[in-house]
Amino acid sequence: MVADIKRTVKLVTEQRNIDKPSEMEGFPMKSWNIEIFLLDEAGNAKTANCFTKVTYNLHPSFANPNQTFHKPPFRCENEGWGEFDMSIELFSTEKGGKNILQHDLNFAKDRYESKHQVSFKNPSAALLEILRETGPVPGDDANGAKKKTDSEKKRKRIPSTIDMEKLADGLVKLQEDDLLVVVQMIHDNKSDDTYTKNDIEQGEFHVDLYTLPESLIKMLWDFVSTSNTRA
Repeated sequence: MVADIKRTVKLVTEQRNIDKPSEMEGFPMKSWNIEIFLLDEAGNAKTANCFTKVTYNLHPSFANPNQTFHKPPFRCENEGWGEFDMSIELFSTEKGGKNILQHDLNFAKDRYESKHQVSFKNPSAALLEILRETGPVPGDDANGAKKKTDSEKKRKRIPSTIDMEKLADGLVKLQEDDLLVVVQMIHDNKSDDTYTKNDIEQGEFHVDLYTLPESLIKMLWDFVSTSNTRA
């Protein structure tokens, strides 16, 4: 229900020979490291501060195969003689879900880069602000700029009894019949500032909850609360 936001992540891998005995004859020991960056619309590397932690799942032969880092650029550095495929788990700031990347660690080049698209599902207001640093988010104008202070004003008018993150979670858990009711409710009561997107190919309807009128937010909250109780 809530608009997903896509971004591109860049992995930078570097490797070099080191003067240490190898466990496998004919394969020199290597020191290698991986760092993670977020790309903006122009392709410039930015700090990936939209992630709270990153876990690298290395080959099981490592003494510590699951390595977690909490600060950008989430540098993972190890030594070994072999190439292998790994999975990398990216955990988003606040609401936004988890992305899992597949990465090929190889020693063909001293340095190489790979790019991966990631998605942030039901991002919180705080995460939206972070993602805005690398591109437009729902509610921005046609030039990618934030709509003045409209969104802040709307957030200030949200009743304290309504938890927007719980509302977003409740909406995505609704049954199909209830979702159709919600979509119609939004169409009938939205304002000119409301951001919606109907993705016909994917069969998805997106809406930025923070751009909805206060009265509509209250209607959705009551509907979701009743539906969840009924379920």
